[in-house]
Amino acid sequence: MKARSLAADTPAGVFRVSRESPGGGPAGGDALHGHGARAPGSVGLWVFMGVVTALFSLFLAAYVMRMDSPDWRRIALPWQVWLSTAVLAAACVSMEIARRAARSGRMVRARHALRLGGAGAVAFVAVQLWAWEAMYAIHVVPANNPAGSFFYLLTAMHGLHMLGGLVGFAFVAADRGSGARTVMRIGLCARYWHFLLGVWIVLLGALGWLTPEIVAYVCGRG
Repeated sequence: MKARSLAADTPAGVFRVSRESPGGGPAGGDALHGHGARAPGSVGLWVFMGVVTALFSLFLAAYVMRMDSPDWRRIALPWQVWLSTAVLAAACVSMEIARRAARSGRMVRARHALRLGGAGAVAFVAVQLWAWEAMYAIHVVPANNPAGSFFYLLTAMHGLHMLGGLVGFAFVAADRGSGARTVMRIGLCARYWHFLLGVWIVLLGALGWLTPEIVAYVCGRG
Protein backbone atom coordinates (compact mmCIF):
# COMPACT_ATOMS: atom_id res chain seq x y z
CA MET A 1 0.00 0.00 0.00
CA LYS A 2 2.85 2.35 0.86
CA ALA A 3 4.65 1.62 -2.42
CA ARG A 4 1.39 2.22 -4.35
CA SER A 5 0.90 5.56 -2.59
CA LEU A 6 4.49 6.60 -3.36
CA ALA A 7 4.01 5.74 -7.03
CA ALA A 8 0.84 7.80 -7.14
CA ASP A 9 2.52 10.83 -5.55
CA THR A 10 5.49 10.74 -7.95
CA PRO A 11 4.99 12.63 -11.25
CA ALA A 12 5.58 10.73 -14.45
CA GLY A 13 9.16 10.78 -15.69
CA VAL A 14 10.67 11.61 -12.26
CA PHE A 15 12.88 9.05 -10.51
CA ARG A 16 13.29 8.96 -6.77
CA VAL A 17 16.88 8.20 -5.75
CA SER A 18 18.04 7.68 -2.21
CA ARG A 19 21.22 9.43 -1.10
CA GLU A 20 22.51 6.00 -0.16
CA SER A 21 21.55 4.33 -3.46
CA PRO A 22 24.43 2.14 -4.60
CA GLY A 23 26.54 3.60 -7.35
CA GLY A 24 24.36 6.57 -8.02
CA GLY A 25 25.06 6.04 -11.69
CA PRO A 26 23.61 7.72 -14.75
CA ALA A 27 20.01 7.23 -13.68
CA GLY A 28 20.75 8.89 -10.33
CA GLY A 29 22.28 11.86 -12.10
CA ASP A 30 19.18 12.22 -14.24
CA ALA A 31 17.06 12.14 -11.14
CA LEU A 32 18.95 15.03 -9.63
CA HIS A 33 19.32 17.18 -12.72
CA GLY A 34 16.64 16.15 -15.14
CA HIS A 35 16.60 13.23 -17.55
CA GLY A 36 19.13 13.74 -20.34
CA ALA A 37 20.43 17.04 -18.92
CA ARG A 38 23.99 17.61 -17.78
CA ALA A 39 24.61 18.52 -14.16
CA PRO A 40 25.51 22.20 -13.62
CA GLY A 41 28.84 21.18 -12.07
CA SER A 42 29.73 19.15 -15.14
CA VAL A 43 28.86 22.00 -17.50
CA GLY A 44 30.79 24.45 -15.34
CA LEU A 45 33.88 22.25 -15.41
CA TRP A 46 33.71 21.94 -19.21
CA VAL A 47 33.49 25.73 -19.50
CA PHE A 48 36.38 26.21 -17.07
CA MET A 49 38.55 23.73 -18.95
CA GLY A 50 37.76 25.57 -22.17
CA VAL A 51 38.92 28.85 -20.63
CA VAL A 52 42.10 27.22 -19.29
CA THR A 53 42.79 25.69 -22.71
CA ALA A 54 42.48 29.11 -24.33
CA LEU A 55 44.80 30.61 -21.68
CA PHE A 56 47.52 28.03 -22.22
CA SER A 57 47.11 28.34 -26.00
CA LEU A 58 47.88 32.05 -25.73
CA PHE A 59 50.95 31.36 -23.60
CA LEU A 60 52.19 28.77 -26.08
CA ALA A 61 51.61 31.20 -28.97
CA ALA A 62 53.73 33.78 -27.13
CA TYR A 63 56.36 31.09 -26.52
CA VAL A 64 56.54 30.28 -30.23
CA MET A 65 56.76 33.95 -31.26
CA ARG A 66 59.49 34.63 -28.70
CA MET A 67 61.70 31.97 -30.31
CA ASP A 68 62.55 34.42 -33.10
CA SER A 69 64.57 36.55 -30.69
CA PRO A 70 68.37 36.46 -31.08
CA ASP A 71 68.81 35.91 -27.33
CA TRP A 72 66.86 32.64 -27.40
CA ARG A 73 68.88 29.72 -26.02
CA ARG A 74 67.30 26.30 -25.74
CA ILE A 75 67.37 24.70 -22.28
CA ALA A 76 67.58 21.03 -21.33
CA LEU A 77 64.69 19.91 -19.16
CA PRO A 78 65.72 18.41 -15.81
CA TRP A 79 65.01 14.72 -15.29
CA GLN A 80 62.57 15.61 -12.51
CA VAL A 81 59.95 16.65 -15.07
CA TRP A 82 59.78 13.07 -16.33
CA LEU A 83 59.34 11.84 -12.78
CA SER A 84 56.54 14.34 -12.23
CA THR A 85 54.92 13.19 -15.47
CA ALA A 86 54.92 9.60 -14.23
CA VAL A 87 53.50 10.70 -10.87
CA LEU A 88 50.69 12.67 -12.52
CA ALA A 89 49.89 9.77 -14.84
CA ALA A 90 49.65 7.45 -11.82
CA ALA A 91 47.36 9.96 -10.09
CA CYS A 92 45.10 9.97 -13.15
CA VAL A 93 44.94 6.17 -13.13
CA SER A 94 43.90 6.26 -9.47
CA MET A 95 41.25 8.87 -10.20
CA GLU A 96 39.87 6.78 -13.05
CA ILE A 97 39.70 3.75 -10.76
CA ALA A 98 37.85 5.91 -8.22
CA ARG A 99 35.39 7.11 -10.86
CA ARG A 100 34.60 3.61 -12.09
CA ALA A 101 34.35 2.17 -8.60
CA ALA A 102 31.96 4.92 -7.54
CA ARG A 103 29.72 4.38 -10.55
CA SER A 104 29.47 0.69 -9.72
CA GLY A 105 28.65 1.35 -6.08
CA ARG A 106 32.00 0.31 -4.56
CA MET A 107 32.42 3.46 -2.50
CA VAL A 108 35.13 2.14 -0.14
CA ARG A 109 37.37 1.30 -3.10
CA ALA A 110 36.44 4.60 -4.74
CA ARG A 111 37.50 6.63 -1.70
CA HIS A 112 40.80 4.77 -1.36
CA ALA A 113 41.61 5.40 -5.02
CA LEU A 114 40.47 9.02 -4.71
CA ARG A 115 42.89 9.63 -1.86
CA LEU A 116 45.72 8.06 -3.85
CA GLY A 117 44.90 10.37 -6.75
CA GLY A 118 45.02 13.38 -4.46
CA ALA A 119 48.31 12.25 -2.93
CA GLY A 120 49.72 11.85 -6.44
CA ALA A 121 48.74 15.42 -7.27
CA VAL A 122 50.49 16.70 -4.15
CA ALA A 123 53.57 14.67 -5.08
CA PHE A 124 53.46 16.13 -8.59
CA VAL A 125 53.63 19.68 -7.24
CA ALA A 126 56.47 18.72 -4.88
CA VAL A 127 58.50 17.16 -7.71
CA GLN A 128 57.93 20.27 -9.83
CA LEU A 129 59.40 22.41 -7.06
CA TRP A 130 62.34 20.00 -7.06
CA ALA A 131 62.69 20.56 -10.81
CA TRP A 132 62.80 24.31 -10.24
CA GLU A 133 65.53 23.82 -7.65
CA ALA A 134 67.51 21.73 -10.16
CA MET A 135 67.19 24.49 -12.76
CA TYR A 136 68.39 27.10 -10.29
CA ALA A 137 71.35 24.89 -9.44
CA ILE A 138 72.59 25.11 -13.05
CA HIS A 139 71.92 28.88 -13.11
CA VAL A 140 68.82 28.78 -15.30
CA VAL A 141 66.74 31.57 -13.80
CA PRO A 142 63.81 33.53 -15.24
CA ALA A 143 65.90 36.61 -15.93
CA ASN A 144 68.80 35.28 -18.00
CA ASN A 145 67.11 33.36 -20.84
CA PRO A 146 63.66 33.69 -22.47
CA ALA A 147 63.40 29.90 -22.75
CA GLY A 148 64.02 29.58 -19.03
CA SER A 149 61.48 32.30 -18.32
CA PHE A 150 58.80 30.40 -20.22
CA PHE A 151 59.75 27.18 -18.44
CA TYR A 152 59.03 28.76 -15.08
CA LEU A 153 55.93 30.59 -16.33
CA LEU A 154 54.26 27.59 -17.96
CA THR A 155 55.08 25.12 -15.21
CA ALA A 156 54.00 27.62 -12.55
CA MET A 157 50.66 28.20 -14.29
CA HIS A 158 50.10 24.47 -14.51
CA GLY A 159 51.05 24.02 -10.87
CA LEU A 160 48.59 26.71 -9.80
CA HIS A 161 45.78 24.95 -11.64
CA MET A 162 46.79 21.71 -9.96
CA LEU A 163 46.65 23.41 -6.55
CA GLY A 164 43.21 24.76 -7.42
CA GLY A 165 42.15 21.23 -8.28
CA LEU A 166 43.39 20.06 -4.89
CA VAL A 167 41.10 22.58 -3.20
CA GLY A 168 38.14 21.01 -4.98
CA PHE A 169 39.50 17.55 -4.22
CA ALA A 170 39.50 18.35 -0.50
CA PHE A 171 35.74 18.99 -0.60
CA VAL A 172 35.12 15.76 -2.51
CA ALA A 173 37.33 13.73 -0.16
CA ALA A 174 35.35 15.09 2.81
CA ASP A 175 32.03 14.02 1.25
CA ARG A 176 30.92 10.85 3.04
CA GLY A 177 27.80 10.29 0.94
CA SER A 178 27.27 7.51 -1.55
CA GLY A 179 24.52 8.86 -3.76
CA ALA A 180 24.46 10.37 -7.23
CA ARG A 181 25.90 13.74 -6.15
CA THR A 182 28.97 12.13 -4.59
CA VAL A 183 29.50 9.91 -7.63
CA MET A 184 29.29 12.96 -9.88
CA ARG A 185 31.85 14.86 -7.81
CA ILE A 186 34.34 11.99 -7.96
CA GLY A 187 33.84 11.87 -11.72
CA LEU A 188 34.52 15.60 -12.01
CA CYS A 189 37.78 15.20 -10.07
CA ALA A 190 38.86 12.42 -12.42
CA ARG A 191 37.99 14.48 -15.48
CA TYR A 192 39.99 17.48 -14.23
CA TRP A 193 43.03 15.33 -13.42
CA HIS A 194 42.91 13.83 -16.94
CA PHE A 195 42.67 17.33 -18.39
CA LEU A 196 45.70 18.55 -16.44
CA LEU A 197 47.69 15.53 -17.60
CA GLY A 198 46.81 16.37 -21.21
CA VAL A 199 47.85 20.00 -20.73
CA TRP A 200 51.09 18.88 -19.09
CA ILE A 201 52.00 16.58 -21.99
CA VAL A 202 51.44 19.43 -24.47
CA LEU A 203 53.61 21.75 -22.37
CA LEU A 204 56.38 19.17 -22.19
CA GLY A 205 56.24 18.69 -25.94
CA ALA A 206 56.63 22.42 -26.49
CA LEU A 207 59.34 22.92 -23.88
CA GLY A 208 61.33 19.81 -24.72
CA TRP A 209 61.11 19.37 -28.47
CA LEU A 210 59.84 22.54 -30.11
CA THR A 211 62.75 24.47 -31.62
CA PRO A 212 63.05 27.67 -33.70
CA GLU A 213 63.95 25.50 -36.72
CA ILE A 214 60.75 23.44 -36.38
CA VAL A 215 58.69 26.60 -35.97
CA ALA A 216 60.30 28.16 -39.06
CA TYR A 217 59.64 25.00 -41.08
CA VAL A 218 55.99 24.77 -39.98
CA CYS A 219 55.43 28.47 -40.71
CA GLY A 220 57.05 28.16 -44.14
CA ARG A 221 60.08 30.26 -43.31
CA GLY A 222 62.61 27.43 -43.47
